[in-house]
Amino acid sequence: MQLGIFSVGDVTVDPTTNTAPTEHERIKAMVTIAKHAEDVGLDVFATGEHHNRPFVPSSPTTMLGYVAAQTSRIILSTSTTLITTNDPVKIAEDYAMLQHLADGRVDLILGRGNTAPVYPWFGKNPQDSVDLTVENYHLLRRLWDEDVVTWEGKHRTPLHNFTSTPRPLDGVAPFVWHGSIRTPQVAEIAAYYGDGYFANNIFWPKEHYQQLISLYRERYAHYGHGTPEQAIVGLGGQFFIRPKSQDAVNEFRPYFDNAPVYGHGPSLEDFTSQTPLTVGSPQELIDTTLTFREFFGDYQRQLFLVDHAGLPLKTVLEQLDLFGSDVLPTLRKEFAERTPANVPAPPTFENRKAAVPANA
Repeated sequence: MQLGIFSVGDVTVDPTTNTAPTEHERIKAMVTIAKHAEDVGLDVFATGEHHNRPFVPSSPTTMLGYVAAQTSRIILSTSTTLITTNDPVKIAEDYAMLQHLADGRVDLILGRGNTAPVYPWFGKNPQDSVDLTVENYHLLRRLWDEDVVTWEGKHRTPLHNFTSTPRPLDGVAPFVWHGSIRTPQVAEIAAYYGDGYFANNIFWPKEHYQQLISLYRERYAHYGHGTPEQAIVGLGGQFFIRPKSQDAVNEFRPYFDNAPVYGHGPSLEDFTSQTPLTVGSPQELIDTTLTFREFFGDYQRQLFLVDHAGLPLKTVLEQLDLFGSDVLPTLRKEFAERTPANVPAPPTFENRKAAVPANA
């Protein structure tokens, strides 16, 4: 099991001080958080991609390249790379370049995003979102898998004898997770290619994600990649923990109430009872997280959102310290003991490179 964190990079007023970081401060804080995630033993740091306020991470590869130079072990990923509005040629080249700079410690989660106004900013129509997702990914896959590509589609100019550079490191393209919270077509394309499927399990009740993950697993087996149980699944999550549960609730409540996504809506108690958000003690987080495999089956990656809603950097680092000392060792042990031998290991550059035939 890969355990890590992701950031959406929001710039939000801290409701306890009525102040907000500058964009510069927030960007630098995300870098500090990524480095600290490696220090406490986490496996993955992922950043979102947004092009609208109140978010700052508009250039994930720039940020991850900077983090790569200051880390040595942690996998650098995205919690969304916009497959709809980014040119697949640019995605192919940017992430291959990042892969070289990070010595393979790179993968990405592709998604449509959740902000319709982004589409016209990049010359696209939001009504084409699913069609763009499918067409752009088919092209991206070819750009990584084939040295010379001739291609013609509906949404960009044709390519004639084109080679994307640099080529993927050692001939192994970055691993792709397809992220979705509502679109069956995304589960289908992930299954078709034998890629990973990431359900950002943070907003809705588990039954919603169970349907999508079950569809992906069934189609993964249909396309001959393995049994449904061997499909590669990742999950999102959220937490705020303190040694004493009530202290966590009291401290996090004003941030929850002011959060840009779900603030001013359901109560903290309703949200924690209906979604995977855990606000409480380390043991409560352990107990909640270990139920996920009961709902969704065995899976390979668990990412948590920890730095949103105006939480100050000092508090986020404290969260990571407590997670690293009081949660991470137990989760590693429990997942290792509970995962059957036939469930594939999480994808890494090293194990995917080792699986490439010698004459490939």
